[in-house]
Amino acid sequence: MNTDRQLRAELERIHRKSYPAYKDLKGSYQFPGYILHIDHVQGDPFAAPSKVSVEVPQKTAAFPAELFSEKHTRIALQDYLNRAFARCMGDYMFQAKGSGKSGLMSISRCGQQVLERTALEINEKRVLVRFEVGFPANGRSINSPELEKILFRFVPECVKKSLYYRNLDAGKIRRVFDLAEDQQAIREELKKRELAAFVANGAILPRESGVSDKPMKGAVVFESPKSMEVELTLPHKGKLKGMGIPRGITLIVGGGYHGKSTLLKALELGVYNHIEGDGREYVITDDTAVKIRAEDGRAVSHVNISPFINHLPNGKDTVDFSTEDASGSTSQAANVVEAVDSGAETLLIDEDTSATNFMVRDALMQSVIAKEKEPITPFIDQAKNLYRQQGVSVILVAGSSGAYFYIADKILQMDTYRALDITEQVREICPEGEKPAESTENAGNSWKQTGRMLRVGRIEKKHDQIKVKQFGKDSFSIGRDTVELKYVEQIADSEQTTTLSHVMKYIAEQLEKNPKQEIGRLLEHVCQRMEKEGPGALCRGSVPGNLAEVRRQEIYACINRYRGFRR
Repeated sequence: MNTDRQLRAELERIHRKSYPAYKDLKGSYQFPGYILHIDHVQGDPFAAPSKVSVEVPQKTAAFPAELFSEKHTRIALQDYLNRAFARCMGDYMFQAKGSGKSGLMSISRCGQQVLERTALEINEKRVLVRFEVGFPANGRSINSPELEKILFRFVPECVKKSLYYRNLDAGKIRRVFDLAEDQQAIREELKKRELAAFVANGAILPRESGVSDKPMKGAVVFESPKSMEVELTLPHKGKLKGMGIPRGITLIVGGGYHGKSTLLKALELGVYNHIEGDGREYVITDDTAVKIRAEDGRAVSHVNISPFINHLPNGKDTVDFSTEDASGSTSQAANVVEAVDSGAETLLIDEDTSATNFMVRDALMQSVIAKEKEPITPFIDQAKNLYRQQGVSVILVAGSSGAYFYIADKILQMDTYRALDITEQVREICPEGEKPAESTENAGNSWKQTGRMLRVGRIEKKHDQIKVKQFGKDSFSIGRDTVELKYVEQIADSEQTTTLSHVMKYIAEQLEKNPKQEIGRLLEHVCQRMEKEGPGALCRGSVPGNLAEVRRQEIYACINRYRGFRR
């Protein structure tokens, strides 16, 4: 291995040479207390920054093993250190001068959610941090004294301040650890108590604005209705009371702007843990929960939507249904079936983003349009079957139709952001004779997509590699086909989309090698690898520092929206 002295000598040698001479620096260098890896060097000062990583042996970092012995506490510690390193690095941003991206220093920017990321990893052997540096230049000539400032002054300071346990606030780290353990305890209690979600008293659900995920100042804090209040005993916080949403069908109602969708949004993101101070630290949802909505125009590939749609006038098969341009009702039917197939045990639905004809058909419409003339079995007729036969709960926000009152197990009213349990009052109002009949058509095992075979068409390649390009958080392309993820609403970070692009590339490569693979088995293999090895599990060569964990449900959603599948 090279030494830091050799790196300094190399910097002196290439000073003022043409920018490509920077590539001579690629390699590993032993610094006091850590190893610096220059993993990739940018082609010119205006290109994407160079990839750099630092590896600190655990005997030097000296983090107590207890802090990362469990997966949930390890991820929380990694998240804390990532944020600490980013804050320190921010002090040195563009302090080294030059043209283009000279002096840029960046690492993953963490949001309100706590996600496992490849930017920082910790285990019993080492702490590894991956980040980017814009190698300085004057025009297109190397300015090595400025890079020397970054590598010999700025980076060592960031390592010292944020990756050595002795230099960090042990009390803050302990709070991060305690919170992660308490959040995990709540998730375990959900299963024991047959709850779909828990919302703690005192939680702050409203956000600062439509473009900010930070808590709103002065917001009404959440209080559970007494009839739905449960008390948990957590390992560190102790007694904590809040609303337990039972498994089954829960309806959330109320006037406009009273907090229905705000509560549902908090539940959507409750599949992830949140940082201290977010206001939703103790809003915990079944981690398989999936937000369902209509998605006009999405692609559907060989999905059994027969639980909801049958006897189409054109005779098209709905047991093995495909379309390049799904309608609102068809797309929502596919979304429900695909979510169940992905292992979701809770569905989250907002009437405002649903297809009306998919959700309900009122009595007058049923009397005018004969049942045999209507191919859609509305969700209201199948919701009970979904829970009884598949064990899938539903949490539904409704503001205009009262039809779901008849089938709901719990009815929650949001009144100026305050929650009221109105189940019994509604029971007294609803005439029993108007209760909708439950459908028995296509219930049972037809929800599962067994034996689903997909193969990829021809994919554009570059240097014999499948070409993938990301477009922010909402989409990426694979070859010439774009995978649209805008309405996969539980993707919280663009780095999750980056991970999904790597997953899709891997799946496409596997299907090219063996077109006869059952897609369910291939996806199960992918999910197991990701669970065991983390977000970088499917990457070839060196792992990039811009990946974040994704759930099984988002992996399924990604492959289900790929337009490149062929018969």
